[in-house]
Amino acid sequence: MLALTLGQPYPKQAKIVSKYTLQSAVVGLGFGLDLTTVLRVGAHGFLLTLVTIGATLAIGMAIGRFFSVERKASMLIAVGTAICGGSAIAAVGPVIKASDEEMSVSLGTIFILNAIALFLFPIIGHALNMSEGSFGLWAALAIHDTSSVVGAAASYGKHALEIGTTVKLTRALWIIPVAFFFAYLEARYRVGRTSSSDTPLKKTKVQIPWFIAFFVLASLIRSIVPGQEAVYGILTTIAKSLLSLTLFLIGAGMSRSALKKVGIRPLAMGVLLWIIVAVTTLLSIEGLNVQ
Repeated sequence: MLALTLGQPYPKQAKIVSKYTLQSAVVGLGFGLDLTTVLRVGAHGFLLTLVTIGATLAIGMAIGRFFSVERKASMLIAVGTAICGGSAIAAVGPVIKASDEEMSVSLGTIFILNAIALFLFPIIGHALNMSEGSFGLWAALAIHDTSSVVGAAASYGKHALEIGTTVKLTRALWIIPVAFFFAYLEARYRVGRTSSSDTPLKKTKVQIPWFIAFFVLASLIRSIVPGQEAVYGILTTIAKSLLSLTLFLIGAGMSRSALKKVGIRPLAMGVLLWIIVAVTTLLSIEGLNVQ
């Protein structure tokens, strides 16, 4: 509300700060989870994560062609919906040589839906009387960014937070193989459109989300160093405070200019793809009866 009425005076600085506060918050939340819980939950959601990522990418590209969304913007919206929102777009964008405009449109589309999901999902979860386990898994699979997954799950309950955070971070690891996959597709596409006189294609490094490893390390420390619950409680409380700051900064980025840049077709693609993912994962989870 503040950003849409008064404006955001420091958008670039807020984006940088929110990136690091989110990563720090995720690492801090690791001190509140036993490693056995992390491994058990990660394994439980692995197959469903694999299926939903593949299906989301395929359906997203098809919807993008239907709405005549630019090819690279369509790829980025699909990968942002499939894995972890802005982080996935930031990793894949340079790999496929996306322009600033394509990155902006994709991030804007994902961001709008991500902000809506933060408030909408808990309401739906309570209306459907979902268990904390089911809601945490649903949030991790159907909400775009890690920040909103953690925020929505935390408002739903402690167990929902544990499930949502762990599954979402496990899902985020798929950035690496998916980025390499899109790099391969883009190389094939560009080779087909270039002549022998063109300059060689440059390789682009894939950005790896190293903070996930620190989340696992924090969980490992909690597991092998018992009896420090007071310390772990303080670290977890600090992490939740950092998360609140992150969500505020993300909300402050919802500017009128960002909304105008998105356009109706990419937004329509993002909304339709998001609804498909949210509904199908919800039906699958309810069928599994996750506790």
